[in-house]
Amino acid sequence: MIIIHAEFQINPIKEQAFLEEIRPLVSSSRDEEGNISYDLMKDTERDHVYTMVEVWKDSAAVESHNGSDHFTSFVGRAPEYLTAPLNVKMYDGNKIEK
Repeated sequence: MIIIHAEFQINPIKEQAFLEEIRPLVSSSRDEEGNISYDLMKDTERDHVYTMVEVWKDSAAVESHNGSDHFTSFVGRAPEYLTAPLNVKMYDGNKIEK
């Protein structure tokens, strides 16, 4: 399982436009083969900061997602909303059964 945290620091003036722009990305990504979850989280301690928390079945699913039209389209427009470079962290995770 691959877990990705992508942190967005958003220009406050463009925050509403960012939220509208990212909505189709979230919806389409959730429908992809190999996607387990895809959720945008608002930081509760820092204004205008969001983290996309993605969980994928494997690296092939991530590669497919990264080549998808909805992802590449969003990535091409994302810089206009950001006040800092996108901060992406990837983790290799396994579910722990209790």
